[in-house]
Amino acid sequence: METTYPAAPFALEPPDERHSCAPEFYGFVAWTSTSVLFVLYVLWALLPDEYIVWLGVEWYPSREWTLLLPAYSIVLVLLTYFVYFAIAIARTPSFSDPNTFTDTKVHLPALDVNQHLKHADPGAIPELYDIPIGMVNRVVYGPHRSRNEMRPSGESSSKADSPRIP
Repeated sequence: METTYPAAPFALEPPDERHSCAPEFYGFVAWTSTSVLFVLYVLWALLPDEYIVWLGVEWYPSREWTLLLPAYSIVLVLLTYFVYFAIAIARTPSFSDPNTFTDTKVHLPALDVNQHLKHADPGAIPELYDIPIGMVNRVVYGPHRSRNEMRPSGESSSKADSPRIP
């Protein structure tokens, strides 16, 4: 009889025995070496010089680096965030560029075929395609009107554009 999980209709398979232990090993080595380096850093920062020399260490960096290393690390991380943000802003296309609302993977409908008649068969599945931005604008904002059509009749353009001050 196969053992199944109550929520799964299929039998659970035992784990693959050919599974590599390399990721676990590298993770353990990284964790251990990070912990050892942190302990050495704290000892170097806090122990008096006599104890460090007594331990057999002849030369070690100046103690000012105990503050400079974390400070430079924080500056480096902040600079990295700033550079990535600046690159993203620099690579963003302007609002007038068509690449802001379309890309190279766009799939537009064919212009020579009426899309509504093409799928008149009740069993037909319509083809997926991207809606052109012009059609989206007509649906959302209505038909295109010029600025003169939008102003109330009888008002000059300078009067309609100037703010009213009581």
